[in-house]
Amino acid sequence: MAAADDKQGMTAEEAARFILDKKELFILDVRNESDFNDWKMEGESIEILNIPYFEWLEGVDSVLSRIPEGKQILVVCAKEGSSKFVAEQLAEAGRSPIYYLEGGMKSWSEYLEPVKIGDLKDGGSIYQFVRIGKGCLSYMIVSDGEAAVVDMVRMTDVIERFAKENGLTIKHAIDTHLHADHISGGRILAEKTGAAYWLPPKDAAEVVFAYEKLEDGKEITVGNTQIKIQPVYSPGHTIGSTSLIVDDQYLLTGDILFIESIGRPDLAGKAEDWAGDLRHTLYTRYKELSDDLIVLPAHFGKISELGEGGKAAARLGDLYQSNPGLNFPDEAEFRRAVTDNLPQHPNSYQAIRQTNMGKIQPTDEEQREMEMGPNRCAIHDK
Repeated sequence: MAAADDKQGMTAEEAARFILDKKELFILDVRNESDFNDWKMEGESIEILNIPYFEWLEGVDSVLSRIPEGKQILVVCAKEGSSKFVAEQLAEAGRSPIYYLEGGMKSWSEYLEPVKIGDLKDGGSIYQFVRIGKGCLSYMIVSDGEAAVVDMVRMTDVIERFAKENGLTIKHAIDTHLHADHISGGRILAEKTGAAYWLPPKDAAEVVFAYEKLEDGKEITVGNTQIKIQPVYSPGHTIGSTSLIVDDQYLLTGDILFIESIGRPDLAGKAEDWAGDLRHTLYTRYKELSDDLIVLPAHFGKISELGEGGKAAARLGDLYQSNPGLNFPDEAEFRRAVTDNLPQHPNSYQAIRQTNMGKIQPTDEEQREMEMGPNRCAIHDK
C-alpha cells in the first residue's frame, strides 16, 4: 500500500487478501443505499457499514460516532473519488489507519485471484481464477506447456499474463454455456492467442461467429500427456449447458451446480420447460458419475462457498449430502423451488447474452457498466 500521512490507497488485490485470509477489516461504503443493498463487499472477518456520501458533505461530526476507533478502515465508493474525500475527513478527525479502495467497486468487480486447485495425474495442474467481487470462477488446465481456459471472464489480460509468466501456450478457450450474468472473454481470448473456441451448439443457435462444437463424444487434449477434457451434456441452466470431466478427477459444472446451491433455469424465459432438464441433470446424469469427482463451478454465490485458500471446490458425493438443491424430496417441490420466487435477474442480462452471441459490441466502459452488481445464477442466492 502506498505510504501517505493521512490516508492510503488499498488495491482490490490487497482487499481480497484481507477477505481470503480472514483478517479483520472495517468497510465503510459511501455509495447510495440502493446500490449498497444490491451489491456489497463481503467476508467472514469484515464489518461493513453504509453511510451515503451526501451525509458527509456537511462534515464528519454528525457521523463520526458511528465509526469505530482502533480498527483498519477501508472506505469504498463506486469509482474512488468519493471514498478519497471521506477518507480525508476521517484522517483529519484522527482516525487511523484509513484506506480508500483504489478504483472503487469497479476495480473490485474486475479483480481475479489465481488459486491452484490441484495436480493432474500426468504432471499437469488446474487453476481457479476467483473473481471475488462478482462471484465468477474461471479455470486454466495446464499440461506440457499447453493450456485450456474454461468460462473465461472478459479480463483476458490476466490469463494472458499468467500464461506468459508460466511459459504456456493457450490452445483452447471453452465456455460451458452461453453466459447471461457476465461477458465471456473466451472468444476474444481465442482470437488473440490463436486458440480454438468451444461452445455448446444448442446454445449457439444465434451466434454470429465460428466456433468448435462442445458436445458429448468430443475430447479435447491439452499437452503431450493426453489429459482429456470430456464433455458431459447437462442442460437445465441453459439448453446447451455442458459439464466437463477433467482427468477423471474434476467436474467443471458451469452454472448447473454450485457448492451451496443449484443453477436457475429461467434466464432465457423458459423456466417451466428447462426445470425438468435441470432435475434430470442433477438427480440422474450427475448421479451416474463418481462421487469422488471434485466439483468446480463457474460461480459462487456466498463468500462461505470459498474454502481454504479461496478455493470453491467440493466432492460431488458430499454435495449430495449437504447441498439443499440436491435434496428436494419430489419433482413437484423441485419445480416450485426453481420456478417460483426466483431472485432478481442479473443486471443487463439480456444485453450480456446479446454481447456473448456477438450481436452487439459494447465499448469497454459499457461492458463494465453492464456487469456491475452481483451474479444471480443460483436459485438460493436471494
